[in-house]
Amino acid sequence: MTTETSAAASDSHTTPPRWHDPGATPTERADDLIGRMTLAEKLAQLVGIWVGANADGGGVAPYQADMTKKPFDWEGAIRHGLGQLTRPFGTAPVEPATGARALARSQAEIVAAGRFGVPAQVHEECLAGFAAWQATAYPIPLSWGASFDPDLVEEMAGRIGASMRAAGVHQGLAPVLDVTRDYRWGRTEETISEDPYLVGTVGAAYVRGLENAGVVATLKHFAGYSASRSGRNLAPVSMGPRELADVLLPPFEMALRLGGARSVMHSYCEIDGVPTAADPELLTELLRGRWGFEGTVVSDYFGVRFLQTLHQVAADPAAAAALALRAGVDVELPNADAYGAPLLEAVTSGDVDEDLIDRALRRVLAQKAELGLLDAGWDPTPADIDQLVLDEPASQELALRLARESVVLLSNPQELLPLTPGARVALVGPLADDPMAMLGCYSFPAHVGVKHPDRPIGLDIPTVLQALRDRHSTVSHARGCDVTDPDRSGFAEAVAAAGEADVCVVAVGDRAGVFGHGTSGEGRDAADLRLPGVQHDLVRELIATGTPVVIVLLTGRPYALGEFADSAAAIVQTFFPGQRGGQAIAEVLTGAVTPSGRLPVSVPREPGSQPGTYLSAPLGHRTKVSTIDPTPAFPFGHGLSYATFAWEDARVVSDTAEWPVDGEAGLAVTVRNVGDVAGADVVQLYLHQPSAQVTRPVVRLIGYARVTLQPGEHADVTFDVPADLTAFTGLAGTRIVAPGDVELRLARSSAEDDVHAAFSLRLVGPEREVGVDRQLVSRSSVRVTTTR
Repeated sequence: MTTETSAAASDSHTTPPRWHDPGATPTERADDLIGRMTLAEKLAQLVGIWVGANADGGGVAPYQADMTKKPFDWEGAIRHGLGQLTRPFGTAPVEPATGARALARSQAEIVAAGRFGVPAQVHEECLAGFAAWQATAYPIPLSWGASFDPDLVEEMAGRIGASMRAAGVHQGLAPVLDVTRDYRWGRTEETISEDPYLVGTVGAAYVRGLENAGVVATLKHFAGYSASRSGRNLAPVSMGPRELADVLLPPFEMALRLGGARSVMHSYCEIDGVPTAADPELLTELLRGRWGFEGTVVSDYFGVRFLQTLHQVAADPAAAAALALRAGVDVELPNADAYGAPLLEAVTSGDVDEDLIDRALRRVLAQKAELGLLDAGWDPTPADIDQLVLDEPASQELALRLARESVVLLSNPQELLPLTPGARVALVGPLADDPMAMLGCYSFPAHVGVKHPDRPIGLDIPTVLQALRDRHSTVSHARGCDVTDPDRSGFAEAVAAAGEADVCVVAVGDRAGVFGHGTSGEGRDAADLRLPGVQHDLVRELIATGTPVVIVLLTGRPYALGEFADSAAAIVQTFFPGQRGGQAIAEVLTGAVTPSGRLPVSVPREPGSQPGTYLSAPLGHRTKVSTIDPTPAFPFGHGLSYATFAWEDARVVSDTAEWPVDGEAGLAVTVRNVGDVAGADVVQLYLHQPSAQVTRPVVRLIGYARVTLQPGEHADVTFDVPADLTAFTGLAGTRIVAPGDVELRLARSSAEDDVHAAFSLRLVGPEREVGVDRQLVSRSSVRVTTTR
């Protein structure tokens, strides 16, 4: 540290400055440091630097080439300090220990360059695992939703966070809490579900895991992004305040209150003409004023400048910076752009009040204090840096456990699965022997690795073919076709292989990528929900052979399967199940593992029908006034098993059918494994409101419990349901619990045919307005008993 730095860091030779004092509150430390800083030093803390960002058009972010044209000057960039370092591991393949040492050197240079010696906060992507070369690639968020297992997701996030901290990373850009509204949207694979309750409970679990590991979780994308017109990325969002309040905002509120997230990222979208990055009602009045959020709001990459270039609500970069800062965006990512020289000039000229700079800076520095980055003697070098391993056996095993739980058996009418030992199996399809078929678009190999074809994937990823051959004696193989190429020349070989087999397993679906790559992922929106390329035609020809066909889907979105719902011998759905997903699929096919996943999204029947989720009012379902039937081929929550479960003694646990508007209702059911194999069932609890002052979904999920049982075991499953969960946004625009008739349904899916028991209750008392202190979840308990 230089003499100048030392002088700035201390009021005297004996008294450390307040901002160095760990006994002071983070805000007190931040305020003390703010009072010592020049305007240039303040602004430096509100921006990131993306070292190695590609300006030749081959980058990983939208408009990256346009936004990184200026020559890069590292020394100039850090001379006043630095707020964030952007993706030091997720920009190019780098061996973990080498990357961690390079990051430590960069941090040492940042500390030495600034007057106050404050290190940068380092962020990385972590949606499907730490997005670094040779780091464990976990199943994607749709698989988290399919597991209906928040505890396992929390455990996964904890391991991800531990690996990030070991590498010197402080903040993770996850989870995505967008509720998918149109499956054609390419980023559907990044969402957890089409249901806000499932998104919120699973998303909050991920946040807890990451935050408990000491990594700042960043909620994405706040808000409305997933409701873009026609499923087009960054398209305008046409949405009323009620849909926003009741469907898209609750998961964020749950993740903040139940998870403790310390950062939020604004979305790229506009809602009713107002870009979220420039919306103070969303980013300040709601998020901070009503919800009480005290963390940082960061921009999605280049999102501040997009106010000028894409949304055209700002005339120049300075105006864009002013709009974002006033709305509540604290940090501009990934680089210093609008918050750099343009904002400096705007403050100097008096166009922007410096108090707004201090407001954002206070949040940034307080978070750095929480992370220990304002402590005297902070060491940039992580412990055991030379032994850093990002793909440990325990992490691989955890990825396998989650992959197993997320495999959904959609149909098995002939009980062909599990495969009979010794049966001749033809495994065909473009994804049968493709390791990349396991990975989502934010896994490192798909997101960054594809830009470096000279480097290996960096992970051991067994394909379905490899894993099935390890577990089944007779497996032939033919590719059949590509995921996207229209060439049908391989059909004949695949059909011949199927004709010579007892069973044909066809692996079809997506290839994840971003923008110019793949069929699913950021910027990879779909025109309709037919399987990409000629895969649909391949499946049709295989079924025509007369050999029983098992369809295995490895996708980032649900595809229309109506044509095959009755003709396929079995259908297995997976959503990019991670690096051990091939093993999980093979184990389910052979019966080593009993499938237990449930659909987090509905599977449509027709590819061209209007995309819609189960979460619709009556007129959003099949009616006599339209020729279009949106009824799915397989509904939200659906999933079969090899185990046999009986549900018994479903009951309301109360003495009356009256339910106070400020009280709780109790339900119970006994789940019994009456078969001869172990398995897991998922008890789902839905709310139906026969009438209300505004239209309501026919049913919506308000509770669930995953129940794992050995043969002969049974479990008593109970739910305690707060009346708050019946709340909705009423005519006056406030969230209310309204008196009247309701129905609680214990069901195996959202479909009416899958309701096991329905209980009519009457909410009694005056209409009650509920706010941010309302209860957000049902409490469930599972007590397992073994029958002797």
